Amino acid sequence: MLLLGIDAGTSSIKVSVVDAGTQQCIASAQYPETEAAIISHQSGWAEQSPLGWWQFTQQAILKVHASGKYDPKDIAAIGIAYQMHGLVAVDKEQNVLRDSIIWCDSRAVPYGEKAFNAIGAEKCLCNLLNSPGNFTAAKLAWVKENEPQVYERIDKIMLPGDYIAMQLTGDITTSISSLSEGIFWDFQDDILSADVMNYFGFSESIIPPVQDVFSKHGYVSESVANTLQLKAGIPVSYKAGDQPNNALSLNVLEPGEVAATAGTSGVIYGVSDSLAYDKQSRVNTFAHVNYTKQQKRLGILLCINGTGILNKWIKNLAGAHANYSTLNAEAALIKEGSEGLYILPFGNGAERMLNNKLVGAHIHNIDLNKHTAAHLYRAGQEGIAFAFKYGLDIMRGNGMNPSVIRANKTNMFLSGVFTHAFVNATNVPVEMYESDGSIGAALGAGIGANIFKDAKEAFAGMKLLETIEPNGEDKYEEHYEKWKIYLKEELDNV
Repeated sequence: MLLLGIDAGTSSIKVSVVDAGTQQCIASAQYPETEAAIISHQSGWAEQSPLGWWQFTQQAILKVHASGKYDPKDIAAIGIAYQMHGLVAVDKEQNVLRDSIIWCDSRAVPYGEKAFNAIGAEKCLCNLLNSPGNFTAAKLAWVKENEPQVYERIDKIMLPGDYIAMQLTGDITTSISSLSEGIFWDFQDDILSADVMNYFGFSESIIPPVQDVFSKHGYVSESVANTLQLKAGIPVSYKAGDQPNNALSLNVLEPGEVAATAGTSGVIYGVSDSLAYDKQSRVNTFAHVNYTKQQKRLGILLCINGTGILNKWIKNLAGAHANYSTLNAEAALIKEGSEGLYILPFGNGAERMLNNKLVGAHIHNIDLNKHTAAHLYRAGQEGIAFAFKYGLDIMRGNGMNPSVIRANKTNMFLSGVFTHAFVNATNVPVEMYESDGSIGAALGAGIGANIFKDAKEAFAGMKLLETIEPNGEDKYEEHYEKWKIYLKEELDNV
C-alpha cells in the first residue's frame, strides 16, 4: 500500500510516494525545476497564482509516476503540506477570484495592527494567542477594503493546501490548525473568533466546514484520477501548513520537542501543551496537527522570512557559475566570522520577530581588498544562523528552552557551514534526519486514512543520520554580538 505526499512550497511543488509498510520513500519528484516566481506588483507585496500551484502539482505527480518504481493505482491516500498564511478566494463555482496573497506579503500589516488595538491587546493575546498581524484574516481585510468587487464575489476562503485539495476532490474543508494560522480561532472558547469576524465584518459563511487535520477531506474525483493515473475515490486524508507538517515529519508532536527548517524562510517550531504567547507577537502560537479540544498541542513558531532566499540571491549575484554544493564548499574555506563581513538577512518582507518591521537586507564592512565571493557565501549563511539565534532567544524568554533540535537534512541544513554556525550560535545540538515535507505529508495521509493506528506506528521507520554538537569554543559569540549591533542600528533607522 502506497501513500502520496504533496508539499506545496513557495519555490516549487515536491511530491513523494511512500511505502506504508516500511515508511520509506520509494520515489520523489519536484516541479518546476527552477524556482517559481513571486509576483510583486509593489514593494512589500508578494503573490502567486493558485492555478499555477495546481498545474505544478499535476506535473510533479506525473513526473514521479514516470519513475516507473511503483504502480500509481496502489496509492491509497494523499496528504498535503503547504506554504502557510496565504489567502485563496473562490466564488460559488470554485473559480479563483485573484492571485493568492502569500505569507511574505506585507501589505496587511496596518490592518492587523488596527484590529489588535480595536479588539484589545489582552483579548487578542489571551484568546488568539497572537496579534492579527500580517496573517490571513488581515490579508482578507485588505481585499475587502481595496478590492470590494472581488470581496463581494467570495463564496469561500482557503489556505493554499485547501485549494489543492479542492482541485483534487471538489470539496472545500478547513481545520482548527489552518484557522489558527490565519488568526481566525479563539483558543479560550475553541470556536471561530467572533472578535475577529465581527471587527473585520466577515460573514461566517465564507469559512469552510471544520474537520480534524487527520481526517478525510474529500475523495479524488474521476476526472482528476484519469488525468493523474490514480484510482478515483482515494481520500485526501491530511492537510497541514508546512511548518506543523515539517514538525510531523520529524515526529515532533509532544510538549518540549522542537523542529527547525531552513528553506526559503527559516523556522524553529516547538510544541507546548499550554496556551502560551509572546506579548509582542514576535513568535506565534498555532494549533499543532494533533491539537484537539480535549488535548491541547500548540506549535510555537519563530519565522525568519529572509533565509534560503538570501542564500539564493547571493548565489545568483556572485556565484551564478556554481551550484549550492560548490557555494557551500567555497564558504567552508573562509574562517568563522567571514573576516569581519556581516549580513542581515531581512530582505523578504516584514519580519514578525522584528515587530513586523521592514528592515531590509544589509551587508556591512565590505573590504574591497580582502573580501571575495566566498566571504559573501559564508557571511550570508552566518547571518542567517545569527537570525535564528536572535529568534531562539525570544523563544527562550517565553519558556521554550530546547535541549535538542530536530531537522531534516535538506535545504540549508545540507551546508556544513550553516549547520555548524546554527549549532554553535544557538548552543543547541541538532539531530539530522532524512525526510522532508512531502514524506511527512504522505505519512500524515496514512494516519488520517487509518492505515496507521497512530503516529508512533507511522514513524517506526524513522532513522537518525547524525547529531551535530556545539564545539564548546564559543567562536561565534563575539561575531554574533557585532552582528546584533548592526541589526540595532538598522532597526533604529526604520
